[in-house]
Amino acid sequence: MESTAPAVFEIGFVLLLAAMGGWVARRAGLPAVLGYLATGLIVSPFTPGYTADRHQLQLFADVGVVLLLFEVGIEIDPLKLGRERGRLLLLAPLQTVLTAVLAGVAGVLVGLSLAGAVLLGLCLALSSSVVVVNITRSRRRTTDAATDEALLGWSVIQDLVGVLLALAALIALGLEARSGSIAVALTVVYVAMVVAAAGLFPGLLRRLQQEHDLFLIFVVATALALAGIGALVFGVPLALAAFISGLAITESREATEARERLLPFRDVFAVLFFVAIGALIDPGVLLKGVGCLGLLLGLLILTKLVPVYVLARFTRLPGRPLQVAIGLGQIGEFSFVLATIGVAGKVIPNDLYTAILASVVLTIAASTVLVRFVRVRPSSQRA
Repeated sequence: MESTAPAVFEIGFVLLLAAMGGWVARRAGLPAVLGYLATGLIVSPFTPGYTADRHQLQLFADVGVVLLLFEVGIEIDPLKLGRERGRLLLLAPLQTVLTAVLAGVAGVLVGLSLAGAVLLGLCLALSSSVVVVNITRSRRRTTDAATDEALLGWSVIQDLVGVLLALAALIALGLEARSGSIAVALTVVYVAMVVAAAGLFPGLLRRLQQEHDLFLIFVVATALALAGIGALVFGVPLALAAFISGLAITESREATEARERLLPFRDVFAVLFFVAIGALIDPGVLLKGVGCLGLLLGLLILTKLVPVYVLARFTRLPGRPLQVAIGLGQIGEFSFVLATIGVAGKVIPNDLYTAILASVVLTIAASTVLVRFVRVRPSSQRA
């Protein structure tokens, strides 16, 4: 017991710092996630003072991203999207592909390999579902109901399209450990297995509905087990496997309740995920690669914010086009996962990886603050 005391103390200490950081951020009118990211910088090995055990932190962060993306997957109902999202079913995939292609071409032009450029394009194409939800539910929000609906719909469709593109890209570019045909076959088998498990999920949850503790344990265990099997046996990246698992079980009343009960538990581990991102940022490398950071922010504006605004504005999407563009104008948790795969596969250099991490911090801060100051009337209400 005594040998684990330092690890227990460290996790408690880091969570306490993160809670204080989140409180300070909210008092300053910023999202709590920025406080968590700042906590990561404080306890990282690249800054003076206390240094947390990165391996231990990474383990809890991995649990956090699995639960985070599992819950996002549950939230996405493909059948409901098809019935209710209307023109978003065209606009969001079009923007995702357009941003990925334009940013990917820019990556090739600055000297990245094809694999690195494709991952860079996907990183910029995807937004943060967590941030978008916070924008639409914040007490300080200035968005109207139509804008909230557009932001949420665009974000979830982005996630769905982005996961499909990422799976295809990882297999086609050889970033999987197995060969292309084997990787495709294993992915198909994994999806079939998850769908089969999803058929049993509602019935099992129904039996545990009155057993609140067992209900939560079963949901968390399902998320971790399905994601772990996907990564260990079928070679699907952990975060992608978690998203697919959540997506497969979404079509049930019990899944909605599972998501609601999972949220508090997920939030604790998600905090450590964002702390881990902050702990990975090396200020020294970032200063040397400040050009990469400038390039990323410029590409984000040109290949994402501008297309989102133009598409929303000229198709008369209900809501405020500029708020939609700014609200989606960040690099999020799924982009971090793709960047990590890229740096592990040696197709994304360390300075670019550090710039991507810094962009996560800067763009989350910018989008959540700036979206409050944009109150242009929606295009459909203009004379």
